[in-house]
Amino acid sequence: MLGEWLEPVLLAVAGLVSGCINAVAGGGSLLVFPALLGTGLPPLAANVTNSVAQGPGFVGAALSQRRDLVSNGRRLLSVSIAAVLGSGGGCALLLTLPGEVFDAVVPALVGLSAVLMAFQNRIRKWLGNPDQHGPDKTVLLTAGILLASVYGGYFGGARSVIFVVILVLTANATLRTLNAAKNWLSLLGSAVTVVIYALFAPVDWVAVAALVPTTLLGGVIGGKVAQRLPAAGLRWTVVVIAAAVAIYMAVD
Repeated sequence: MLGEWLEPVLLAVAGLVSGCINAVAGGGSLLVFPALLGTGLPPLAANVTNSVAQGPGFVGAALSQRRDLVSNGRRLLSVSIAAVLGSGGGCALLLTLPGEVFDAVVPALVGLSAVLMAFQNRIRKWLGNPDQHGPDKTVLLTAGILLASVYGGYFGGARSVIFVVILVLTANATLRTLNAAKNWLSLLGSAVTVVIYALFAPVDWVAVAALVPTTLLGGVIGGKVAQRLPAAGLRWTVVVIAAAVAIYMAVD
């Protein structure tokens, strides 16, 4: 366990970097999770505390990219409903099922996200969706967001990475526009988990208080950075982060 004086410093730095990464590409929560474990929290408490603390970062990111969010148009309705329902279902699973049920497949899911993102252009052609201005694959998009939200409600790490991969493969818009949708969906899912975990899970509110300010600031900074990154740079940032997260979770 870290010294008491070092714990808030570690959490503040982890929150700032996590907020930035979540806004740009997703996966930043995997920085906060081990930091919370380092303060002595057990895995369950670290998991739910991490999920609660990530919320402000998504508020900042969503506000920073609100113009790009509006560009998503009608697709936001169905995926927003799916995100809320799926997140609630994932929280219910966390509170009722053994942790081994989902923990065994989490590294594989995140690793698959990295592969999908790396080969997104080729896969879009295989799916028959090469036209960026064509219609969305609405059923696949909504179902994918629902399943990803169930995962996110259970274990929030890299949920944003999975969201953006699903959006890229099933929705036709620029990556910048879809990244704004990813931040909005992450905000909705986080709001659901905050309410449920606050009522029923062992959240460490002292740690949350240390993380919230810097996570919010990081989300604002990351949202601005995401607006300036070229599409290729943003895509490969997601690939690298997702691959690193998968390796970390597999060996941990």
